[in-house]
Amino acid sequence: MAASPLRLVHPRTGAVLAERLRVPRTFAGRGLGLMFQRTLPAGEGMWITPCNGIHMFFMRFPIDAVFVDRRLRVVRVRARLRPWRVVPLVLRAHSVLELPAGTVAGLGLERGEPLSIEPVPAAPRA
Repeated sequence: MAASPLRLVHPRTGAVLAERLRVPRTFAGRGLGLMFQRTLPAGEGMWITPCNGIHMFFMRFPIDAVFVDRRLRVVRVRARLRPWRVVPLVLRAHSVLELPAGTVAGLGLERGEPLSIEPVPAAPRA
């Protein structure tokens, strides 16, 4: 049985940062992440857990990276991270949310602020 689809929400504003959040389940999947993909469409994201440092090698597009602790509280935000860059280990981070560049602009995410990962609501039946 497939896992329920997840989305990422910013509780303070109610903004949905990712309507579809991919979660790689294997070591290889976490290691590859978004490498070699042509784009990360608006409304999509990737939650890499566990992970406290990333690189942008072989990436073709910039991303916003939000590092969170085990309780999904913001530890560090790296906005518009460009290809071929490295983000050193982020102390106290347990996972990272990779989002299309510009997703977190204007939210004013601060250290300690909670995010929410939740099941995608079922579509209403006709």
